[in-house]
Amino acid sequence: MPSRRKNPPPAPALTPADYLKKILTARVYDVATESSLEPARTLSRRLHNTVLLKREDQQPVFSFKLRGAYNKMAHLTPEQLRRGVICASAGNHAQGVALGATKLGSRAVVVMPTTTPQLKIDAVKSLGGQVVLHGESYSDAYAHAAALQKKEGLTFVHPFDDPDVIAGQGTIAMEILRQVQSLGSDLDAVFVAIGGGGLISGVANYIKAVRPEVKVIGVQMNDSDAMAQSVQAGERVTLPDVGLFSDGTAVKLVGEETFRVARDLVDDYLIVDTDAVCAAIKDIFVDTRSIVEPAGALAVAAIKQYVARHKTKGQTYAAILCGANMNFDRLRFVAERAEVGEEREALFAVTIPEERGSFKRFLEVIADLPGGPRNVTEFNYRINDAQLAHVFIGLTTHGKGESAKIAANFNRHGFQALDLTHDDLAKEHIRHMVGGHSPLAQDERLLRFIFPERPGALLKFLSLMRPTWNISLFHYRNQGADYGRILVGLQVPPKDDKAFTRFLGTLGYPHVEETHNPVYRLFLKA
Repeated sequence: MPSRRKNPPPAPALTPADYLKKILTARVYDVATESSLEPARTLSRRLHNTVLLKREDQQPVFSFKLRGAYNKMAHLTPEQLRRGVICASAGNHAQGVALGATKLGSRAVVVMPTTTPQLKIDAVKSLGGQVVLHGESYSDAYAHAAALQKKEGLTFVHPFDDPDVIAGQGTIAMEILRQVQSLGSDLDAVFVAIGGGGLISGVANYIKAVRPEVKVIGVQMNDSDAMAQSVQAGERVTLPDVGLFSDGTAVKLVGEETFRVARDLVDDYLIVDTDAVCAAIKDIFVDTRSIVEPAGALAVAAIKQYVARHKTKGQTYAAILCGANMNFDRLRFVAERAEVGEEREALFAVTIPEERGSFKRFLEVIADLPGGPRNVTEFNYRINDAQLAHVFIGLTTHGKGESAKIAANFNRHGFQALDLTHDDLAKEHIRHMVGGHSPLAQDERLLRFIFPERPGALLKFLSLMRPTWNISLFHYRNQGADYGRILVGLQVPPKDDKAFTRFLGTLGYPHVEETHNPVYRLFLKA
């Protein structure tokens, strides 16, 4: 009988020693630079631990991704390079593939969802990539890339689930250990953001082969924690959906190889939220004057959480700043949430009597809060009830955990308060929606003021006002400048017009009256 051909047995899994050899021989420096390892001096002083920042945000494509992509392509045969490579990506991997292919003289086809921002499409094109737009999601783009790969004989460059890609990313750990030694320091742990798992697989393989006592700690967003869930379940878990704030780590299913490596080698996993990441972006900016993307700040957010949880002092931690491809328009959101994320700002809904003098009395309570006066960071109010007024207010804090104490203090003084510091609905939407038409706002005049950004500015305003003039609308948000922009509605009877003009002159704050602005009449006027 003719002998039957048996399928060859699967190749044995690569060990850390195998990956060590691949990392030591990886070809990344044709396109990548050895990024610096810099101490975050301000953050280190605050945490009483040394925090070192691995500046992968300064790579030519502002991300570590070109390391693995280029190493994969550099190991292809001349024939494979001649036919070209393909990938599916809407972000940093796409740029790494495009740059690497141009360096190697190969064609690069990058399939991106039709929803990809034009900024990223243009970036890939400028690096020599051929962009194909298909579908509305990464899954659609990936399926189309797989079809094109077979049709055109291209080589697929996976963003994370490939040993050569993993080895390319592992060169970061090689540099970290060498740089720490040159700084004359020791290293206790490396914190690594996880999307599909390519970066942490490379880092963990190298560190556990060379310095197994150094902890490797993975970091994920609370709405994109596929790796943490998979390790806990003992098998790969597919998330039904992922959050997109940290789009660089928004992966529903981690790789087979990256799951195997992470399960065996990663010491711990930390989960962080949006506010913590926004605060970390600000921390990094304070120390470096650079702005990283959300994925690039995950490691710093995790270090802060780790120190708070374990009460460590005198340790040395490295954070990989893995990317800086941040859309400029997102900075407004980041700045808004950073203060809350660090709990340097507390938010409240406070109910006060709708009677003359109660507004001023409430501000006096704020001025007398235990621990010293607090700056008002935000104040939103619109008259809508004859007996009670509901205000949305933000206050600076002196440390974490103060918001509940401040709310209790308001309640003791007769002002019913609800702590909104950790309420996403309030932080994302309600703070911008306080207002509207009000039948109670008769004889209302609307003015925009510029107040000096200092304690007491609002009290001066209220003290100079006639007690018969009622505040019917108030909107203010601290923007970090020396002067605050404030919108105020005042109920001033026509007979008081001259007195009101004198009041504005005595006050001395720059102002513009908007009573006849058509926008006011459409959305706010009684």
